[in-house]
Amino acid sequence: MIRNIPVSSTMVALASASVISSIQASGKLGSLSPSHSPLLLGSGFARQRPAPLVIRACKPSLSQEYPGDNGTATLSDFLALLQGKEKLKRTISVILILVQISFPLPFYEMNSWSASSANAVLYSPDTKVPRTGELALRRAIPANPNMKAIQDSLEDISYLLRIPQRKPYGTMEGDVKKAMKIAKEEKESILGSIPVEFKEKGSVLYAFLLDGKGGLQNLIESVKDKDPDKVSVGLSSSLDIVAELELLQAPGLSFLLPEQYLEYPRLTGRGVVEFTIEKGDGTTFFPSAGGEPKGSATIQVIIDGYSAPLTAGNFAKLVIDRAYDGVMLKCTNQAVLSDNELDKYGYSVPLEVMPSGQFEPLYKTTLSVQDGELPVLPLSVYGAVAMAHSVDSDEYSSPSQFFFYLYDKRNAGLGGLSFDEGQFSVFGYTTVGKEILPQIKSGDVIRSAKLLQGQERLMLPNMK
Repeated sequence: MIRNIPVSSTMVALASASVISSIQASGKLGSLSPSHSPLLLGSGFARQRPAPLVIRACKPSLSQEYPGDNGTATLSDFLALLQGKEKLKRTISVILILVQISFPLPFYEMNSWSASSANAVLYSPDTKVPRTGELALRRAIPANPNMKAIQDSLEDISYLLRIPQRKPYGTMEGDVKKAMKIAKEEKESILGSIPVEFKEKGSVLYAFLLDGKGGLQNLIESVKDKDPDKVSVGLSSSLDIVAELELLQAPGLSFLLPEQYLEYPRLTGRGVVEFTIEKGDGTTFFPSAGGEPKGSATIQVIIDGYSAPLTAGNFAKLVIDRAYDGVMLKCTNQAVLSDNELDKYGYSVPLEVMPSGQFEPLYKTTLSVQDGELPVLPLSVYGAVAMAHSVDSDEYSSPSQFFFYLYDKRNAGLGGLSFDEGQFSVFGYTTVGKEILPQIKSGDVIRSAKLLQGQERLMLPNMK
């Protein structure tokens, strides 16, 4: 039987000081402080975030020299340094054991003190934040609840496919059968949510979802074959059909705009904008799928009025007015920014962010990601399109200056989220030509920007 041995905090401190002093006496470690010692960066020490968008933290080179007594590191110096660190690690372990014996507390309680539940969700690698523009746009459609249940069941399979070894095909089959059951039992509700003018198209898509080549029955067969590539292709096809049905069910906004914002242009659905980018220095773009290098390239963006009606509407109007034709681009390591005049429009658009789980956007308010608030349209997706902030206030977006966000997980937080998540009005995603974005350089030019789809959803009230 082990009895608790009373150990005072003074005894612990003296033991620590004694060992650290003996290590420092060798002259190899130097003084230790919480701000420099990597061994002490545990709970209670804040993780410093890099500066937003531009600054990247640099790691010291592994070949960096450590000066010895004569100014040059020797092998014995290096070995002494390693021995000192190992001794320090063992000492800290002994101290922790002594503290645990003296104050017997279960370690799981200590873990609960170190992170709040919101932070635990945020920093979890399984945080289900959309990681592609297609997924974010699909989730943003305000469709029939039964269609959303089918969508959720199918999207669970995409997470199961990421399991590297033995994939749970039985669970995948159950998810597909669940989606099939909902689709069959709720046929009347699903088709009844589609406006009359789209009924015929909706009926065709519904039949194709059940029994078509890219439908649920075909997906079940792919799962039974246990071929992850076939499952992935079939799943993508089924989800595309689901998204088409959902778009038919969502003819307009599912909420009322605040009265003070009715004077702004607004997009009450989806739109597609095509940019033609031209090299400013005479060089060429290289398409990823082969083909001849060219001095110009095409990028397509889907803009979303369901989650950002004011921002997307204002942007669509500027595209129609040819406001971006001839605009120069400038680049940072995380964004491609339009370098157009900010002040000539004489107005600002309020910051507009739709929180996940809510039914309408917030205006002039950023989200607190650390408190678990996440946007429907996340910035943490490569090729996200957002408006820059107004020069006067972060509560407003610029009326015209936008940027393509070049998301890089290496510059993100522990949960894979951008440090700027929830701080900008994201209103769309690059869906065609994403491989062109990293090839754009400062000085390249938007030769033209055209609204290919969505003009019938654009409302243009008189601007004050």
